[in-house]
Amino acid sequence: MAMKIVQCWDDGVLDDIRLVEILRRHGAKASFNLNLGTQPAERKASWRFRDIKDVWKLGKDELRDVYQGFTIANHSAKHLNLPKVSPEEAREDIRVGRDLLEQFFGCPVTGFVYPGGGFSDEVEAMVAEAGHIYARTTRNVACSFPPERPMALHSNCHFAAGDFWSRFELAKAENHPVFYFWGHAYEMITDDEWAAMDAKIARLSADPDCEWAELPDLF
Repeated sequence: MAMKIVQCWDDGVLDDIRLVEILRRHGAKASFNLNLGTQPAERKASWRFRDIKDVWKLGKDELRDVYQGFTIANHSAKHLNLPKVSPEEAREDIRVGRDLLEQFFGCPVTGFVYPGGGFSDEVEAMVAEAGHIYARTTRNVACSFPPERPMALHSNCHFAAGDFWSRFELAKAENHPVFYFWGHAYEMITDDEWAAMDAKIARLSADPDCEWAELPDLF
């Protein structure tokens, strides 16, 4: 059986346009984790990454076109550090984030990604209560499926991990059913980094022992 490859990308940023062009060219599937409560009406510079580049958020008016054909997941409404706010505020941010996305995109939203990777037993329960079937953390370990705790789903690695390919080959050698990586498109700064991503997606797509999969379908 082919190993399933899944990937997801956070925050709804302008760099996603360049990324989805690569994904579409190679027939790759992906989930995009969005905070619709923080998405501006029009493109806007939101913060500066490593004091090197401005990170621009996409405008709401372009989200449907940019992400057409890809899975949308909830990253909360306002990108709050959920364990650090009151239970009431956390519960509302989770619920509203999902509701906004479902209304905007007109499709079910069943996945969740913890903003900043912050989660707790209490927050996990809130995410499940809101109707999600999985929730991704930022911990990078050997990804096991089915996971013991779907609301604490860990990935194999970050897309730019120096040992990405050794982790990938180990997962294949050990017959893991899933290989999962994640990131933010704004983390790619130079043309060489973008070329490396293009080559990475091309290599994964060409691997006869693997196939792209949608995260919700794994559950």
